[in-house]
Amino acid sequence: MAITLHTDMAKFIREECGENVYLCYQCERCSSGCPTVPAMQYRPAQMMRMAQFGLEDMLASDASIWRCLGCDTCTAHCPHNLSVRRLVEVMRQHVMQERYLAKGVDALGEGEDLQRGVRALGMMGERISTHYNVSGEDNAARLAWTDNLAPEDRPKGLVGDGEADLAYFVGCVSAMFPMSYGIPQSFATVLSRAGVHFTTLGSDEQCCGYPLLMAGQLRQAEDLIRHNLERMRSLGVPRVVATCPSCYHMWHHTYPEILGEPLGVEVVHAVEVLRDLVVEGQLELTEPRRTGVVTYHDPCDLGRKSGIFDAPREVLRRVPGYTFVEMQHSREHALCCGGGGNLETFDPDLVEEVAAQRIAQAAEVEAKVLVSACPQCVRTLSKAARAQRVRIRVLDLTQFVEMALP
Repeated sequence: MAITLHTDMAKFIREECGENVYLCYQCERCSSGCPTVPAMQYRPAQMMRMAQFGLEDMLASDASIWRCLGCDTCTAHCPHNLSVRRLVEVMRQHVMQERYLAKGVDALGEGEDLQRGVRALGMMGERISTHYNVSGEDNAARLAWTDNLAPEDRPKGLVGDGEADLAYFVGCVSAMFPMSYGIPQSFATVLSRAGVHFTTLGSDEQCCGYPLLMAGQLRQAEDLIRHNLERMRSLGVPRVVATCPSCYHMWHHTYPEILGEPLGVEVVHAVEVLRDLVVEGQLELTEPRRTGVVTYHDPCDLGRKSGIFDAPREVLRRVPGYTFVEMQHSREHALCCGGGGNLETFDPDLVEEVAAQRIAQAAEVEAKVLVSACPQCVRTLSKAARAQRVRIRVLDLTQFVEMALP
């Protein structure tokens, strides 16, 4: 039987994201490294083959593309550096925009899990479009985390101070979820003790757009992207810092791509700021009350997708009283925490399975503290540690550094 190649789909994907699916020769390395492949009907390598053959309907009507974490482990394993995540992003945009939002849930196919998950992602998109954050709470509450700051650690120009050294883009998770308040609080305290003057956009800050990107709603994210950049440019602070790797990734990579122009501001992650403060002697670190073994979990958006591996490790090695060890999978081959790609909204049970694997690796090296540099990683791994009854503290690097302040 002759097989006819339908090249329109492959051409569409290449035009949208630059991935040439014909480079894939089915070595299956991407599938072997994918943390959610057991839950997929179509493995990452099969997705590439389906794109080569133009089997759009089969791929678009299956839940596999929504069970991708967007972690880019596939790219780290691929001999040709292909990203199945980029293919997935294109397909999600197509399914969400041209099928679900245009025609309703029946256009998705008959899968109950698919319909329920995409409907949940659509509702999340509505919350963000209406309230400008993922929680659906009043966006005016974005500075609620500052209520418990010590007076000496609260900068005078907390909102809109154009004379500040840094403009802190807090992000939805840290700003709107009380469980994560400790991360911006620790970062603010560390900056204050180092004499660094920072400011924020306050309630003018809106969602960075990453949840919408991964929910197939990049069109709906463009207004948020333009708003955030315009506010930051008008503020006039030349350096923007984020504690959230997804916010960092959006600002550093996606914003210039979407807008087609330089941002006009430098974008850094908090781990780079902390590294500079420690190395340059602006922060004195002492031995914390608790000591032992510490290990580090690389957030996907910060490590594998942005290449920032050394800065957080340099900080950890300079904290007295702790011995730093690597887990079995680290750096570009680090396991995902399970909290990426909106999987928490689409299939929360699968998140727990992935996170449990990472917690097990931390337990293997007998770590007392598992440090990451991402609010979502901290949330996801903390829940997994409790669920697995593993006695390990999960902290953000900002919190770990604050523990070592005199």
